[in-house]
Amino acid sequence: MNQLTTRGFDDELANRIQELARREDISLNRAVLRLLRRGAGLGERDRGANTVGDSLDHLIGTWTEDEAVEMDRALDHLSRVDEAMWT
Repeated sequence: MNQLTTRGFDDELANRIQELARREDISLNRAVLRLLRRGAGLGERDRGANTVGDSLDHLIGTWTEDEAVEMDRALDHLSRVDEAMWT
């Protein structure tokens, strides 16, 4: 079945669908499918072990340049190798 028409969405459900679509930056159709799969206990479709999910896509491009620089500074120490631990 490729297409299904559903009627009778109450305002609360319609708002929740629109909220999810807006938050995840996805279409209303994709938001409805995601909620239907979740409600049916199916979860997200398996995209394979080498596929990165899209759950954080709504954050892409939201940092200012200053915030990005601040984050890079905060994480800088994590890229240094402690040579004493490897000898």
